[in-house]
Amino acid sequence: MPNVADFFSEDEKARIEAAVREAESRTSGEIVPLVMDESYDYPRAEMIGAGFFALGAASLISWFFFHASLWGFLPFFLGLYLPFKLLIRGVPALRRRLIHPAEISAEVKEKALVSFLEHNLHRTRDATGVLILISLFERRVQVLADKGINDVVPLHTWDEIVGTVTEGIKTGRACDALCAAITRCGDLLQEKFPVRAYDTDELPNLIIE
Repeated sequence: MPNVADFFSEDEKARIEAAVREAESRTSGEIVPLVMDESYDYPRAEMIGAGFFALGAASLISWFFFHASLWGFLPFFLGLYLPFKLLIRGVPALRRRLIHPAEISAEVKEKALVSFLEHNLHRTRDATGVLILISLFERRVQVLADKGINDVVPLHTWDEIVGTVTEGIKTGRACDALCAAITRCGDLLQEKFPVRAYDTDELPNLIIE
């Protein structure tokens, strides 16, 4: 899994910020792409996974070498639990398979809500902030818009943006896809929220966490 610091090159970051500036030049809306390593650390996946693998390995060792003795099983179970936990932590693909998709969806959505508040997207002048969250570990994209936008733009409209960015990440064209999504957001906002006199750039054009 790519590290968030290396996910976009410096040239790609500049392209993304330029795309945001261009989109915002046509609307009073504020578009903020946010890229992060993960939305949550999922400790339960590590604990349950490590317990399951340690149980299986210790049971086999106990069966073959100690005639299924409990006293043969316990030391190996206790000794293997931590190495398996560290293995799961260090192999994102394995850890992701131990997490239910519904839990992943819930955590990414919650992180988007928290980030929306943390980065003050709810404090724009006309309540027209749009967050495009990319969470790398979960391989999920979440779009969240403020009340001013949601009052006039149907929520399902953002599914198109999510699909564009998700497909771009899968095909190795994350930067192109994100720039296209930002431009599309600008198109959607331009009709309902045209640029006004004395508009200012209220929020960052790209956040890497």
